Amino acid sequence: MSVLPIQPIPFFANKDRAFWRLQLIGWSGALILRSMSLLANNLPLTALVQVIIATITGFSLSLVLSVIYRVLIRKRALFTWGMTVLALPMAVALHAFIDAWVISLWRIDGDVGFAQLFIGVFYLDATLLGAWTALYYMVNFYLQVEEQNDQLIRLENQATSAQLAMLRYQLNPHFLFNTLNSISTLVLLKQTEPANAMLSRLSSFLRYTLINKPSARVTVEQEVDTLQLYLDIERMRFEERLRTTFTIDPATSAGLLPSLLLQPLVENAIKYAVSQQEAGAEITVATQLVGPMLRITVSDTGPGLQSPTTDNRLSGMTYDGGEPVSTGVGLSNIRDRLSQAYGENHRFETIEPLEGGFAVVIELPFERRETTEDHAEPARQPVQMAR
Repeated sequence: MSVLPIQPIPFFANKDRAFWRLQLIGWSGALILRSMSLLANNLPLTALVQVIIATITGFSLSLVLSVIYRVLIRKRALFTWGMTVLALPMAVALHAFIDAWVISLWRIDGDVGFAQLFIGVFYLDATLLGAWTALYYMVNFYLQVEEQNDQLIRLENQATSAQLAMLRYQLNPHFLFNTLNSISTLVLLKQTEPANAMLSRLSSFLRYTLINKPSARVTVEQEVDTLQLYLDIERMRFEERLRTTFTIDPATSAGLLPSLLLQPLVENAIKYAVSQQEAGAEITVATQLVGPMLRITVSDTGPGLQSPTTDNRLSGMTYDGGEPVSTGVGLSNIRDRLSQAYGENHRFETIEPLEGGFAVVIELPFERRETTEDHAEPARQPVQMAR
């Protein structure tokens, strides 16, 4: 038998409703306690009328105080507490006056004077309204702190989303510059057919990347498809010098990662491995599960750390005429995006494999989009794709 999920509603989700609930609970409790005290002292049941009137009086005065306190709580602390010290004794005195008057009407033949009755009930009424005032301020200050915390969290989330969007938007202009520069070169060489083909593939790549929001996450499969579009463009520039291999574990295909996370790494490998060698280089993209983490490795067979441009590669700097020029993207961009998205719960490392070349290893928490196909699909061996 299936059980319908129950979504709990916070008590203070509706402040007005919560106020009336607390009012009814609090003053009902006071009425019950005072009634039990009368019964314990063997007083007649008719004395309960006095208790009911006193409770109604306190309930009514607390409503008046709530209106006053609602205005005072938005003022400066000195003004708030100063006016509270004035308003509370006046309310207590009025409450005690009404209680003493009711008791004096009830006890016609009593020997106790009105002043004595007033002082006698004053302490009890001061306790009730004083406790009510303290509880009112405690609850409202708590709600203010919670509201400020919620607002701070919303602002932090907005700042994080804006930072992720800014880092993501850095990629397209940088990539566009390189691609348009290549197209311009083809046009100058009057190679119109390759130029048209590159423009067509560039439009496909940009159309694909615009589908997702800058702060969105995509699956590993979608990210690999995006890389294939990007490599189709770069392969027109480098032809046989650019060789790629994808080793994607099927178990990781549905894993989520920030969109266009791997494109700068592949671009970095093309820039410092493929273009630096006459024979070109091979770029490998591999994914696998390591416990609860998704490990992504982007490696190449270039000169690696032995290249004189190694420092430029690690720092994201290029040189134009001997002067350093910051690209604003590359490895530093990836580090910032991972820090914004995962905090300290990730790994980003650059290594030099024993067989040579250069590699970037990324580990991030494995999360996936559950679908019926994911459950029904049988396990397969890692896929080897080479081009």
